[in-house]
Amino acid sequence: MPRHKNKKSNRRISDLTNTIIGIFNKNRNQSFNYKQIAAKLQLNDASSRNQIIKKLNELLAKKEIVETERGKYKIAFNAEYHIGKLDMASRGSGYVITDDFDEDIYIAANKMNKALDGDEVEFYVYKRRKRGKLEGEITKIIKREKTEYVGVIQVHRNYSFVVVDGTKMYKDIFIPNNRKGKAEDGDKVLVSLEEWEEKADSPPGRVLKVLGRPGEHNTEIHSILAEYGLPSEFPSEVESFANELDTTITAQEIAKRRDMRKALTFTIDPKDAKDFDDALSFEVKDNGLYEIGIHIADVSHYLKENTLLDDEAYQRGTSVYLVDRVVPMLPEILSNNACSLRPQEEKYTFSAIFQMNDKAEVKKQWFGRTVIYSDARFSYEEAQAIIENQNNQIPEAVSLTGKPYKTDPSIADAILKMDALAKTMRIQRMKNGAISFDKVEVKFDLDENANPTGVFFKTSKDANKLIEEFMLLANKKVAEFIGKQSPPKTFVYRVHDEPDASKLIALKGLVSTFGYKLNFKDRKSISASLNKLLNNVQGKKEQNLVDTLTIRSMSKAEYSTHNIGHYGLAFDYYTHFTSPIRRYPDVMVHRLLQHYLDGGKTAGEAIYEERCVHSSNMENLATKAERDSIKYMQIRFMENHRDEAFLGVISGVTDWGIYVEIISNKCEGMVSVRDMKDDIFTFDQSQYAMVGSRKGIVYQLGDEVIVKVKNTDLVKKHLDFYLIGKQETDI
Repeated sequence: MPRHKNKKSNRRISDLTNTIIGIFNKNRNQSFNYKQIAAKLQLNDASSRNQIIKKLNELLAKKEIVETERGKYKIAFNAEYHIGKLDMASRGSGYVITDDFDEDIYIAANKMNKALDGDEVEFYVYKRRKRGKLEGEITKIIKREKTEYVGVIQVHRNYSFVVVDGTKMYKDIFIPNNRKGKAEDGDKVLVSLEEWEEKADSPPGRVLKVLGRPGEHNTEIHSILAEYGLPSEFPSEVESFANELDTTITAQEIAKRRDMRKALTFTIDPKDAKDFDDALSFEVKDNGLYEIGIHIADVSHYLKENTLLDDEAYQRGTSVYLVDRVVPMLPEILSNNACSLRPQEEKYTFSAIFQMNDKAEVKKQWFGRTVIYSDARFSYEEAQAIIENQNNQIPEAVSLTGKPYKTDPSIADAILKMDALAKTMRIQRMKNGAISFDKVEVKFDLDENANPTGVFFKTSKDANKLIEEFMLLANKKVAEFIGKQSPPKTFVYRVHDEPDASKLIALKGLVSTFGYKLNFKDRKSISASLNKLLNNVQGKKEQNLVDTLTIRSMSKAEYSTHNIGHYGLAFDYYTHFTSPIRRYPDVMVHRLLQHYLDGGKTAGEAIYEERCVHSSNMENLATKAERDSIKYMQIRFMENHRDEAFLGVISGVTDWGIYVEIISNKCEGMVSVRDMKDDIFTFDQSQYAMVGSRKGIVYQLGDEVIVKVKNTDLVKKHLDFYLIGKQETDI
């Protein structure tokens, strides 16, 4: 026993410098002597105390700490602290992303100090690199990213724990039994995080809502919404407020607007659309120009500022499009009725009207409030049939009442002429350096119980691009109209910064594995090179992967009052004007545009910038929820195809395995390196490959492989595959 004690007492304390610095950092205004440091580290032997004394003297000599009184020290005031955002890894460690360094700062699991994924944190960077990278310690949590989490509750006799969904929460949440509500063992719940005291090992929480049993469809969909703090229904008082609005079309209001009811007007939307927020009108003027109106639902006529309804719409920021439902920004009385530009109904609109020549040049423009009458509703498929037929054999369209009507042949003429103008505008955009992102969208055929019976891909054809080009035109011209005024006026822009050079270099390396070359000499060559890449992968096995990688290399588009242009569209001015039913920034744009048309002074920049940041954040959350719902439905689909072998393409390679995307349905799953039995594999980062050490078998990014389903986890939204082998394997 004595020998054992001596051995223990003489051991060297690992990472003592950073440990001591960490104590001072967390208690910046306090002074400590060596005994107090030892007590905090729960060390009481002579050897440990001597090591602490020696280390304190070293830190004092390096001026990292200062002596406040004899034998007592505190952190030096010149120590550098930084602000950043924590990105957790799956094993309790993570990285702080900050503008203060050219690289992300590694944070070990024992240096988190109760910070959680996404938190804004203050941190300290150690002076020496470890393992070739900068490391640091979190010293303060400035702002929690979120305080509500979704997980499964485990009920014990005197307490409960919630195991949070996902891999980035490194602690279970402790729930006292008097705070678990009606939750039962195994329920999926929404919990609120409470103050995490320093001495507590796990964060405490309270159950806010029982979502249901894990794996059930509605439970998982509501869990996705709850995970991102998105609502699933409107408060009753908001519904009541909306239902009491006057939605009638009155002569007094019409008199205040430009009357466009006699102009040939129609909508083109997805066949299953329930709200129509944009319509097009077409007339040939006596001067030979084409007058084309882009008519947008006048949501701001009904949605008044500083009302209960407006507050709710602002908080939501956007509609959320999940695989089996839409969570609208506005109640149904507006989104599907009063503001929906349904055929053969008069509607209030906000319009951008252009007179254009055959070269698609705008010769005259007008913006303002209007009233329209939509003559017909087309699906994209019906409009596409007109474009492809190039004649007046118009397919029969169906109104919302279910009664068929024949469309006027002049509508076909209008669609054909607008298609030609749209193609001219698109060609010009590409010449100006726009990037053509036509990423494949995954859609599902669902039965009456929301079970996926099939997968199909939404592609963009001429009819889609016709609508896209005229919406882009309206957005661009509205932004130019305000943005070019002098003196400058506060406005809401949709901005898109240039791509980060390091991301482009990474993309270049990745796509080279497929045999593609990129030229990043200057801005024009970047756009041309990316467009060539996106065109060359059309219809190839790697298309979805390359499209995704290219999009990830781009900066994120966002809303701002500070205009920097839109890189991806190659526009100097751009905004969102065309979808106020589903996007709050468009409502702000309508209000500001009318304010300036009325001769109003510039609006307050600070308040609109704050609203822009909020809108960008809500858009980001909605996008994450939409992706999660697609992933969830893909896993449900694959549950019913366990015994089938699928051809896939390797979409990612890591040291723990390979990711495979099935070509026929875009479902992505992982093959663990432990399940790769045909060789002993190690990860070769330079080749984006798993390389076998015995037989030399290589599985590389972009290779085609055969896989089968191993495991489906609806709760964690995780799909595991067995690897059968390369494409040539006999299945």
